Amino acid sequence: MFGDLFEEDYSSVPNNQYGKGKKLKTKTLEPPAPREFTNLSGIRNQGGTCYLNSLLQTLHFTPEFREALFSLGPEELGSLEEKDNPDAKVRIIPLQLQRLFAQLLLLDQEAASTSDLTDSFGWTSNEEMRQHDVQELNRILFSALETSLVGTSGHDLINRLYHGTIVNQIVCKECKNVSEKQEDFLDLTVAVKNVSGLEDALWNMYVEEEVFDCDNLYHCGTCDRLVKAAKSAKLRKLPPFLTVSLLRFNFDFVKCERYKETSCYTFPLRINLKPFCEQSELDDLEYMYDLFSVIIHKGGCYGGHYHVYIKDVDHLGNWQFQEENSKPDVNLKDLQNEEIDDPLMILKAILSQEESNRIPVDQLGQKLLKKIGISWNKKFRKQYGPLRKFLQLHSQVFRLSSDESIVRLLKNCSLQAESDFPRKDHQPSKTLSSESPGSSDRTSCPHWFDINDSKVQPIEEKDIEQQFQGKESAYMLFYRKSQLQRPPEAQANPRYRVPCHLLNEMDAANIELQTKRAECDSTNNFELHLHLGPHYHFFNGALHPVVSQTESVWDLTFDKRKTLGDLRQSIFQLLEFWEGDMVLSIAKFVPAGLHIYQTLDGDDLALCEIEIADEEDIFVWNGAEVGGIQIPTGSDCEPLLLNVLHLATGSEQCPQLVESPHVFPANAEVGTVFAALAIPGGVVFTNNAGSGGEESWTAIPKEGLKKTFREQGLGNGSSILVQDSSNGNNSLLTKQGKWITSVNEVDWVQVNNLCQLESEEEQVKISATVNTVVFDIRIKAIKELKLMEELAENSCLRPIDRNGKLLCPVPDSYTLKEAELKMGSSLGLCPGRAPTSSQLFLFFAMGSDIQPGTEMEIIVEETISVRDCLKIMLEKFGLPGDTWHLRKMDWCYEAGEPLCEEDATLEELAIRSGDTLLLTEGKLLPPGLLKVPVWWYQPRGPEGQGKSHQDQTNCTPSQGGVWRATFPPGPPGDMHMEVPLRHLGDVEISEDATLVELKAQAMTLPSLSEVCIPSPACLRAWTVDNRRPGRLLRRNQQQLREYKLGRRPEICLEPLQKEEHLGPQDMLLRTQMRLPGKRASTLPADMVWDATRATASSLRQQVAAFYSLPVDKTEIAKYFPDKSEWLPVSSWNQQITKRKKKKKQDNLQGPPYYLKDGDVIGVKSLLVEEDEDFGMVGDDTGKESQAQPAPGKRSQEALRIQSRDLLPGAETSGRPHRPEASLSIHVGSFR
Repeated sequence: MFGDLFEEDYSSVPNNQYGKGKKLKTKTLEPPAPREFTNLSGIRNQGGTCYLNSLLQTLHFTPEFREALFSLGPEELGSLEEKDNPDAKVRIIPLQLQRLFAQLLLLDQEAASTSDLTDSFGWTSNEEMRQHDVQELNRILFSALETSLVGTSGHDLINRLYHGTIVNQIVCKECKNVSEKQEDFLDLTVAVKNVSGLEDALWNMYVEEEVFDCDNLYHCGTCDRLVKAAKSAKLRKLPPFLTVSLLRFNFDFVKCERYKETSCYTFPLRINLKPFCEQSELDDLEYMYDLFSVIIHKGGCYGGHYHVYIKDVDHLGNWQFQEENSKPDVNLKDLQNEEIDDPLMILKAILSQEESNRIPVDQLGQKLLKKIGISWNKKFRKQYGPLRKFLQLHSQVFRLSSDESIVRLLKNCSLQAESDFPRKDHQPSKTLSSESPGSSDRTSCPHWFDINDSKVQPIEEKDIEQQFQGKESAYMLFYRKSQLQRPPEAQANPRYRVPCHLLNEMDAANIELQTKRAECDSTNNFELHLHLGPHYHFFNGALHPVVSQTESVWDLTFDKRKTLGDLRQSIFQLLEFWEGDMVLSIAKFVPAGLHIYQTLDGDDLALCEIEIADEEDIFVWNGAEVGGIQIPTGSDCEPLLLNVLHLATGSEQCPQLVESPHVFPANAEVGTVFAALAIPGGVVFTNNAGSGGEESWTAIPKEGLKKTFREQGLGNGSSILVQDSSNGNNSLLTKQGKWITSVNEVDWVQVNNLCQLESEEEQVKISATVNTVVFDIRIKAIKELKLMEELAENSCLRPIDRNGKLLCPVPDSYTLKEAELKMGSSLGLCPGRAPTSSQLFLFFAMGSDIQPGTEMEIIVEETISVRDCLKIMLEKFGLPGDTWHLRKMDWCYEAGEPLCEEDATLEELAIRSGDTLLLTEGKLLPPGLLKVPVWWYQPRGPEGQGKSHQDQTNCTPSQGGVWRATFPPGPPGDMHMEVPLRHLGDVEISEDATLVELKAQAMTLPSLSEVCIPSPACLRAWTVDNRRPGRLLRRNQQQLREYKLGRRPEICLEPLQKEEHLGPQDMLLRTQMRLPGKRASTLPADMVWDATRATASSLRQQVAAFYSLPVDKTEIAKYFPDKSEWLPVSSWNQQITKRKKKKKQDNLQGPPYYLKDGDVIGVKSLLVEEDEDFGMVGDDTGKESQAQPAPGKRSQEALRIQSRDLLPGAETSGRPHRPEASLSIHVGSFR
């Protein structure tokens, strides 16, 4: 109906990725390109995976999701080295996702590959070339991750970060009875049609009420009649990360065609969701969310491409780009006659018209001939040399590949004509900032990037407004809670929280990449940096650019086998404006500036013979002067940048040191420092570091002042202290030569009076350095605030964060550096002593729904036990201490895992000062005990045994804890539905108990008193995953601890007619025989199959023997309940992997079947039925129910008309389209 939604729009993809012949072959020989100036990695498009790339980049730039995934180690996920081992339990999808995130963080390549990840999805090459909807992928990927992480500590990862709830209410106007129903969501789907923006859509959904009156009355159960009512919805629980899907695509039922809503649809950078939530007393900050990702769809209904705008929360990238030239780029058609004689302008114009700005060199010559009507050799060779040589000489504009077959135009190269050909026209880079021009705090402004598959470009925040409307517009929005704060150590630190084994793998991969690139680079070419003398001036002892480094330095790629004379001649040709002699000298950057060391002589010598290194700095000048000043050269007169400390003028009352940088030639006498400071004389001290890290100063004897700085062992960065002979009374040194006055290189800290005592000043600024002790600051603040001296013994300083919250007190013995306090920090002077080095300062609160700043505070010894700490906190609240336990607050400001070991000390549990502990009601089980909810599971079929519960046969609602599903209409054997589970009760049992002991204890529950169960061996045990049976627990004598059920296990029990003893390789399957001539089957029968080989032939032989059928007349198929589809096993052939041309064993536990315990196997006898259709009546009903919304409400899936990436221009009705294909991710069985 909707045509082909899965064709990729390749308009934004470089041609060489899809071309044929020489270009593609050359590309494969080169190692991946390194990261560009943003220092961020893109993701390569496999042909149609731009939707996947955009979502993966969003998850990667969600640091809380990324770090939660990294926290799962190999002991829980397994190892990729064992993925081909059928006996190993390897969770491939999260492992490959971990590895991809590590590559995006640490691997030095322009773009990462997702081929390993899509292989773990079970996708074929056809799937990777087919486009799908990114909103659909978001749900399917989250579902696959949840399934993959079952039984691990990350089993609730998706639920914890993305799960929210909506409550729908209907209020009767007569009796005021409220009927409500709660829904879960992972993303909010909002309308775009006839809506101005996101807030307008949320208002319509969660503020406006729908009134039932007139002909549309509501049946009230309390009134038992039709009445007027009002229906509304509210957000009940908000997740830390809110995903919003925009319904851009609709269907016109009049024209019978799809269309895309391109009208203006605004969305804010920060949104307050409080108006759309249930009434709450919480502060507005609890409902504030910040936009951090926008997935954009470019194109129409039948053509498009995905890319994403992402906010770099951790500032991992380099958010800088070149200033745009104010003049528009020049087109070939706009070139004037005089500009046609400029080869640089012509070549740049030709390359700018090529997609990706690259072209083979031989084709470049042909295009030039076609454009200007004359070849390069006839018009330009005599003056400029061969074409390739010209491109090499202009490496600041063009970049050749390693084999010189392909040339590309470097980014940010303007096409404007240049009067002084061929000068570089790069402008200084500008860092975007939302603050004033004087601000240099790079953390204060948001860093946004446009990530388009492999390409990453910085953008400004205002650019997001361009995606409000049009063919290229926002399709998915991702918001994060404003209160989520990232730790300082995560800023600009891509290695933060990355597991050690991935760090080692990425480090090794980077070394290998560097080696390959070094081998790939030409061994004969090297880079030289030409510093042009006319663009420099000499001051403060060194050479400095007159305008900027960019204008003064030209890069040149040159053949090291050529002579110095060749180099000089090439530079002469490059610098047409040069007049007079040209001297080339080797220069180096020193802290003081650029210094000339050696003049190059011998024009007949090859560059490799005179030992010019790669990336060498060459100073081009006349050999005598720069700007009319004679230039000292050589290593003897190298300029040294020294830190000179001396007394400030007029500081007799409070002598302080002033530190200032000064440059001196290395061969100058030390005594010249007095002339530089304009003082008649004095004493010079040199700095010596003591063994204990202390600084000490040694006076230079009077005769030593005539020695040079180098003879005195001084170098760049050395410090000298000058004592003026006229300030003898204000000595800066003690008799031992120790420094007693701080350097005036820092400013102050601010201390606020929070002691609730009256003072003339509310706050004071205290001068300090990073080495100032906190005690000194506190005492000085008390004096300047004119407070009571008694506070000196009973007060402390506490940092104040940006939200005004008081943090943990700082010990008096710490320096500001040890306390990690910056200059200008705000501190609060508070009553009470600071904790000692053996004490902990903790925040604590009761319950889980608390506001920041409302916690209580306590100081305890770090050796105190959890039990004693809990007792003290309960006393503060005046509560009894029998039914409470402690939990540590996590980074989401929510209750984390409980502190189970009550006898352990806080130090042993890694509790640190500043942590928040929550008092939670409920007594913890003793260590080693589990509280296991037990459910009853009884599928209909011949294997069921025992007395059924009353409401289980019809699965109608009840008051008890029953999860049910309605049986679809159809014959008795047409059963592919959710089997209801009934809660029997909870069992407390030791982790060391066996499975049979758990079954025996469950049999004593009152709910099973009327059920006849001969022995525990007649019960089959399953784990409960997503409200359905999950993993089969097969060994009765195995301890529960060995099953690794987690801290909150749930078990369902299935009754059996007789005892069952399954081996480790036995697989339990539900088989059902197809009834001849009917779309129905017999009741399911359990079959145990030895899955040692797990091949199709082995399963077919077992099924044939089970039903007494000939093997060659037996057809089997696996049922997929989520799709209501059957996949015939007999039609499956051996697959060939894309990389290794080697056949895989046809193991049914792998793709595409992923056979596991409890799967339904359909059986058909070809003796009585020839067709291959396994479908039943219930399958048709199931597919219809998936396609239609549930009665009484609009389904989010029904509202969605999925968008796909397609070729442009495909919106014409006459174009044929391939049929739609469903998106799926296959997840293995983790038994």
